[in-house]
Amino acid sequence: MIRLKTLGLAALLAAATALPAAAQHEHETKTPVRQSWSFAGPFGTFDRGELQRGFHVFREVCSNCHSAKALAFRNLAQPGGPEFSEAQVRALAAEYKVQDGPGDDGKMFERPARPADHFPSNYPNPEAAKAVLGAAPPDMSVLAKARSYSRGFPLFLVDPFIQYQEHGVDYIYSLIALGYTDDKDPNANQYFPGGHIAMAKPLSDGQVEYTDGSPETVEQYTHDVAAYLMWMAEPKLEERKKTGFKVMAFLILFAGLLFFAKKRVWAKAHGQDHA
Repeated sequence: MIRLKTLGLAALLAAATALPAAAQHEHETKTPVRQSWSFAGPFGTFDRGELQRGFHVFREVCSNCHSAKALAFRNLAQPGGPEFSEAQVRALAAEYKVQDGPGDDGKMFERPARPADHFPSNYPNPEAAKAVLGAAPPDMSVLAKARSYSRGFPLFLVDPFIQYQEHGVDYIYSLIALGYTDDKDPNANQYFPGGHIAMAKPLSDGQVEYTDGSPETVEQYTHDVAAYLMWMAEPKLEERKKTGFKVMAFLILFAGLLFFAKKRVWAKAHGQDHA
């Protein structure tokens, strides 16, 4: 009788633990799908057209909620980025208002933005954004480098050798372009931890107009804006890779010189010993 009660209790405990496990499996976060990026690898570079399209998507869609505090308008004209012309940057900046001051009367005032100003946010602080949106959207300045995921064994051993650093953009692409699959729940996302995200699907086909003939699809929008976010997070990526290549070439040459110098020194020493 005691044994039967023990078995019954064990069965109940097993069932109780199985339910959370089943629920957890139901909302298991999927691993982001690896995409092809022009800036991947040790010799990769940004696609200027892609960055310019990505900026338009960011400006027309993402910046309605998200901020980019580290971005100054002049950065858009600097080498290694979207490389808009200085005239384009000045015209773009002038479309925005920024707070300045105090003036001669001791009060703050608004003026048209200049290239040196940072990209303004629609909300003065995270609390104001939370009050309107229900949650404070993260700043996008370094979002592409802040987001990551585990690729598991043995890929995490291979990644340093293949220079895989696209965790963030792969995650962003999968989250936006592939994650929203539940028509009944607009906040369900199979790539977001927990399976539920505060942001409903932000992009739809034809939402942003392209002037270069690129497809106006969610997949293209997401790929472009993810690449743009990668540039915002690491604007010196191309310069870093060029510097790294020069350093590696120098180290290889230096190692060769050391080898032959050592060989010659030991050859002379060996000859003296025999003498």
